[in-house]
Amino acid sequence: MELRVVISGGGTGGHIYPGIALAKALLQLKPEMKILFIGGKGQRESRIIPDSGFDFAPILVQGLPRKLSLKWIKFFIKVPAGFFKSLVILSRFKPDVVIGTGGYVCGPVILAAWILRKLTAIQEQNTVPGITNRILGRLVGEIYVPFEEAVKFFPQEKTRITGNPVRSEIATTPDSREKLGLDKNKLTISFLGGSQGARSINVAAIDALKLLSEFTSEIQIIHQTGESDFSMVKEAYDKSPFKAIVQPFYPKIEEVYAATDLAVCRSGAMTLAEITARGLPAILVPYPYAASDEQTFNAKALENKGAAIMIKDSKLTGEFLANTITSLIKDKNRLSNMANKSKSLGKPDAAQEIAQSVISLMIDQINS
Repeated sequence: MELRVVISGGGTGGHIYPGIALAKALLQLKPEMKILFIGGKGQRESRIIPDSGFDFAPILVQGLPRKLSLKWIKFFIKVPAGFFKSLVILSRFKPDVVIGTGGYVCGPVILAAWILRKLTAIQEQNTVPGITNRILGRLVGEIYVPFEEAVKFFPQEKTRITGNPVRSEIATTPDSREKLGLDKNKLTISFLGGSQGARSINVAAIDALKLLSEFTSEIQIIHQTGESDFSMVKEAYDKSPFKAIVQPFYPKIEEVYAATDLAVCRSGAMTLAEITARGLPAILVPYPYAASDEQTFNAKALENKGAAIMIKDSKLTGEFLANTITSLIKDKNRLSNMANKSKSLGKPDAAQEIAQSVISLMIDQINS
């Protein structure tokens, strides 16, 4: 039996990579399955998904404007165009299920699938879902969420707590300190601002270096800066006594996680899914400009369970960060307990669990 699946999600890596992880898990279970991604024309997914080896169909997309502007004209042109293109693509591909992994591209795709009476599902990454998924949750047949806190935003009878799908290498990559040229006996702190970097984390980390100088023999650092801050951050480390690896971006982030004892990072849903799959304690600095402030809710969920410490972006200074790091270096038991709590929250098999559920739904639909 040849099963066909459409996955739609885009705009940010947090919506794209869960779809890729899910697609890979589906193919592990059903290698003969046909998978097609639908995403925004010219958007980030239009490059990442084909590079990952999957077929990709582009549609016009436009987010819902939050204030009166000319973007409303684009919205009323692009969204209907994207919807009708989705109808054409789905009619030709004939999927057994259509899955949305977030972003406004999912709206027209899932709506088209619903009109065509296709089996539908969404995978929400955040504790507090965005407006698109809140609306789509009323239409789809199955909803997969990361934490118990997210269930209340959806119809409970069709909502399952699965965690967020992450690539299997995140949890399974062996200790990589020696591979990266680091000391296997030192505690490794990783500053990770995401693929674009995080200016506030970069600046605070630089300012914290001189306040952490008493620990130069105990700790080493990995720092992902983003392109714009790379020169500034690299220069600061070159002048510091710390052993450090500084790069704008790490394409093999699993190797960074496999060398890390403490992560300092944003609290995007997929970042948290990855660090908990790895069992890393973290200092979380939520991105302050997210529309629904979902990163704060994500961070609080981990902090309340003892896996992380949250520092508001507005409160982040070099001194505050250095003091927080110092307290953890001096209290290894707390750091170990945070790691254990993080590991207990991790769902490294989430992609496989969702994939198995999706396949069961398709088979049940076909046999009914």
